[in-house]
Amino acid sequence: MTHWLRYALVAAVVVVAGCQPKPQAPAFQATDITGAEFARDFTLTDHNGQVRSLGDFRGKAVAVFFGYTHCPDVCPTTLSDFAAALSQLGPQAERVQVIFVTVDPLRDTPDLLKQFVPAFHPSFLGMYADGPTLERLAKEYKIVYQKTAEKAADDYLIDHSAGTYVYDPAGKLRLLVPYGSSPDAIAQDLKTLLSTS
Repeated sequence: MTHWLRYALVAAVVVVAGCQPKPQAPAFQATDITGAEFARDFTLTDHNGQVRSLGDFRGKAVAVFFGYTHCPDVCPTTLSDFAAALSQLGPQAERVQVIFVTVDPLRDTPDLLKQFVPAFHPSFLGMYADGPTLERLAKEYKIVYQKTAEKAADDYLIDHSAGTYVYDPAGKLRLLVPYGSSPDAIAQDLKTLLSTS
């Protein structure tokens, strides 16, 4: 009788344990693209002349945005929103790296990137590559860019993808932050990534 009672108790514990909810994946405001098989890495030169890849920022959440310095709206807004988000993180902001990759290597010289990008936040890095490297990178990152409203060789706009990719501190692609996301939402997602890594 005691054996049956013992088996019954063990079975009950197993059933109760089996009914426990599985740990929930973190809830994000942005689109969760964990496990995506693209945007795996980059090799670019930053505005200080240093060649960089994703591995250089291990231990930080990394946000990668493609744009250009002559952009009238999307690019400055996105950089401003990320700067405002970082201001909400306090000391954790040091564990976030924002990277602005130019899709306009013709006009966006290293000197111009060095003036433009850190004006939004001193830790932000502008990065560039030559035309063929940028084309390969665009395919890897599934982004598009195209000149429009060309008035002269150096006077044009560029239509481009407007989302921001965010990696966790282990270097895994986790989020696609859509254009127009509020600084509050961005800050919350960055906090979540930093606390779960």
